[in-house]
Amino acid sequence: MGSSGSRPGQSVCSQFLPEEQAEVDRLFDALSSEKSSSASPRSFSLKALKSHIGEALPPEMVARLYDGMRRVDLRRPAEGPSESVSQEQFTVSMSHLLKGSSREKSFMILKMISATDGPVKAREVQKFTEDLVGSLVHVLSHRQELRGWAQKSAPGPPSTVQALAEQLLSEVKFADGEKLLGPEQLDYDCDPAVIEDWVFRAHLVATFLSVVIHRGFGLHWPLDLSTLVPERQVDQGQEFESVLDLLSVIYINSHLPREQQHRWHLLFSSELHGHSFAQLCGRVPHRGPCLLLLEDLDGHVFGGFASCSWEIKPQFQGDNRCFLFSISPSMAVHTCTGYNNHYMYLNHGQQTIPNGLGMGGQHHYFGLWIDVDFGKGHSKAKPTCTTYNSPQLSAQEDFRFEKMEVWAVGDASHSKLADSRKSILDADPEARALLEISGRSRHSEGFRRAPDQE
Repeated sequence: MGSSGSRPGQSVCSQFLPEEQAEVDRLFDALSSEKSSSASPRSFSLKALKSHIGEALPPEMVARLYDGMRRVDLRRPAEGPSESVSQEQFTVSMSHLLKGSSREKSFMILKMISATDGPVKAREVQKFTEDLVGSLVHVLSHRQELRGWAQKSAPGPPSTVQALAEQLLSEVKFADGEKLLGPEQLDYDCDPAVIEDWVFRAHLVATFLSVVIHRGFGLHWPLDLSTLVPERQVDQGQEFESVLDLLSVIYINSHLPREQQHRWHLLFSSELHGHSFAQLCGRVPHRGPCLLLLEDLDGHVFGGFASCSWEIKPQFQGDNRCFLFSISPSMAVHTCTGYNNHYMYLNHGQQTIPNGLGMGGQHHYFGLWIDVDFGKGHSKAKPTCTTYNSPQLSAQEDFRFEKMEVWAVGDASHSKLADSRKSILDADPEARALLEISGRSRHSEGFRRAPDQE
């Protein structure tokens, strides 16, 4: 947009396609209709913007958008912000917010935060981020685009709005290379270069801005939300409330491979299917990539992503796309270190090695472990898990839990569904051999179709 050395806001060239620009023009006409006059350039007021957006966005975000637009100094930087928003200011602002580069988006974010051209305090960026995250939930709820998920209030601080905002802010890197990791840094200065770098690396900031603008103004050109908010699928007739709310789902989903972001299907819930490791083993293996999560009795919510189908066997499995994560009391994702390949482990019915489900670390010292004695587990990390570099995820190293969920993500292929119909004896030749050596018969033999040979 303009020459590479131009300052954002000096050019009135739009990055919109012709049909998009036509809708932006019609939107400005609607906003400025009550102030139309042949004697002065057309513009719109904060009152007109509030009237148009209505209840779609919180008042604080409407005011931020208005202030950001009127502070875009196209030709008169010495005069300060205008009293209303002109068509040029509106077009440039919408173009930057919806189609702009990291530099152009950060330019608008700074205008939405402060009337001055200098650095802003990290505390001001924090408040903007919380407003942005809250506005995302608000507008998706208002437009009824939650896709089956709920936005429930947390029983105590911090709320998921604050937790996700804090996670996004942890990507702020100051000029000296230090990251924003605690309240003691909230009085640090964030100059335009810091904000531009933040927007570039914390990609959800730009995504949230686009959704808030698009859905807040009610624009009609396509904006696919399927990779932001996955469709929630629970088998018919099952009433179920997940331990995750909308923002937790959005955060975890953003770290999944893109082809698995559009749909989550519930495979197992301790609430629906009972506190049973046997039920878990009967419902989860051979169903493709999965997310497992649980809430311990101290209220910590955490889990892991299994990039491959779970198999019941005494060996480690999976690959380096697996990760562990935490949702409460703070949000974080912990990816593979490359130190070892102990990504996933699921075993049941063995006498000489551990029976349970594990991710990361090693036997008896997993980053996340669900014991065969369902309801018990551990998360061991001194100081971090060797496989995922994760800290202790649970409140206590050895924890207890009542709520556990496993979700299949993406589309289940025919091969996965066929695999899910196989007997455990088909999946585990060692178990079949042990059964035959013991002299016991396979009672299901002859009553089912033999599995397909590959």
